[in-house]
Amino acid sequence: MNVFFNTFLLVYAALFPIINPVGNAPLLLSLTKSCTEQERRTVARRIAINSFFLLIGSLAVGSHVLEFFGISLPVVRIGGGLVVTAFGWQLLNSGLSADDHNTGTTRQARVVDSFYPLTMPMTVGPGAMSVAIALGSQRPAYVDLPHLVVLAVAAFAGILAISATIYLCYRFGENIVARLGSSGTNVVVRLSAFILFCIGIQIIWMGWTGLMALPK
Repeated sequence: MNVFFNTFLLVYAALFPIINPVGNAPLLLSLTKSCTEQERRTVARRIAINSFFLLIGSLAVGSHVLEFFGISLPVVRIGGGLVVTAFGWQLLNSGLSADDHNTGTTRQARVVDSFYPLTMPMTVGPGAMSVAIALGSQRPAYVDLPHLVVLAVAAFAGILAISATIYLCYRFGENIVARLGSSGTNVVVRLSAFILFCIGIQIIWMGWTGLMALPK
């Protein structure tokens, strides 16, 4: 049981800060302002499901896929960091706010496509995926079957828990916004976009330093 809980907490605690579903909830609400409550609930559920499969895939086979294509993790971080930085910059200059009630075609297209950018890179970006890949690559090479099953179930439970947390935060994001108020929400939206931009820069820097540390 100790192995199970330690692995569960390791997976959850490693992914929660970088995914930051609580901080992303007002940002999602601003991007789905034209949706009804039922539509927003559906979007939140789809994002949670997409996030679950992205994280499970990264944890289970991510390192093998990178090895197959000859791609190093630092390169993935640099490429992903560029995507996150571009998305954060776009949000900073998009003019979105908590009082935006326009229902243009661009907004509707974003709501329909719950994968990009709502799931990736806003929720599960390259940072979270690289963490999941790193966790998966650290599994023991030689371990007995019962121990391996416990590790796999614990990791599965950890990702399931983080996906449930994403759903709850996004599903009840309107309650968070109601507590913040209009002005507070606008501040959080802009701050979240800026933090996302900074996270992208940090991921690029981590990838660059990791790339420079590789043997020539």
